[in-house]
Amino acid sequence: MPKSDSLQGSLDLLVLKILSRRPRQHGYAIMSAISEMSEDVLRAEEGSLYPALHRMEEAGWIRAEWITKDTGRRARIYELTVAGRKQLAAEESRWQLVTSAVNRVLRTV
Repeated sequence: MPKSDSLQGSLDLLVLKILSRRPRQHGYAIMSAISEMSEDVLRAEEGSLYPALHRMEEAGWIRAEWITKDTGRRARIYELTVAGRKQLAAEESRWQLVTSAVNRVLRTV
């Protein structure tokens, strides 16, 4: 099955869920987690992920912090805020409605 570069409206949900399970991740770790957890079916590209992270930070769903890793390299890490946890719940609920509707169509057509 070909890898999907476009997560079609689910990128926020995936990022918020990953950060709820794995707090304080940097962008590359989030991209890797999406690929790993989806068994390489989904892929978030830098050109989609980083604008989404900035947008979510501006919305107050995540907070970012620069850290210096043991290697001396700087990394920007992200974590959920209280508002992000509420948004995650809303996104999960919306996703359940959408997938349920799609499944109904697939069963009836």
